[in-house]
Amino acid sequence: MKTSPAHTALPFAETVSYWKSGTSSPDKWLSDAAALIAKRGGQLLISAFGVDQTIQREAYCLRFRFKEDLFSLTWPVLPTRRGRPDEQQAARRQAATMLFHDVKAKLLAAEVLGMRRAFFSHLLLGDGRTVVDHAQDVAALPQILEATPRLTAPEDHP
Repeated sequence: MKTSPAHTALPFAETVSYWKSGTSSPDKWLSDAAALIAKRGGQLLISAFGVDQTIQREAYCLRFRFKEDLFSLTWPVLPTRRGRPDEQQAARRQAATMLFHDVKAKLLAAEVLGMRRAFFSHLLLGDGRTVVDHAQDVAALPQILEATPRLTAPEDHP
């Protein structure tokens, strides 16, 4: 798989799944993901598209609550090889599609494992960052460990 320039460290959109595979709008994919979350008892808090101006990267985000836990999923819009404006909508559709399928797979896993386990990397911790955001931050280990004992709590299942 070819990747984009080093500063982005992401693969090119054309090299991964869902590239130009459909015509549904990104908003529909986000709405469908939100509906799946609601169907399982979650409460959608944020559904957004945004741009990180410091690195010029677009992304889609869903933030939701399940009981007392908050989760945040962010999917980047992948760069295209040529960077043509007409390909940007396809890359946005691809990112929203990936986000939907990620949510759908995690909700399936949550039926057996519970929400905290299925979405653990997206669990928001006390400082407002997710577990995955702390992946390289050894100082955050106490916050991650604090969330860990709750992974098997019986109330975690829908």
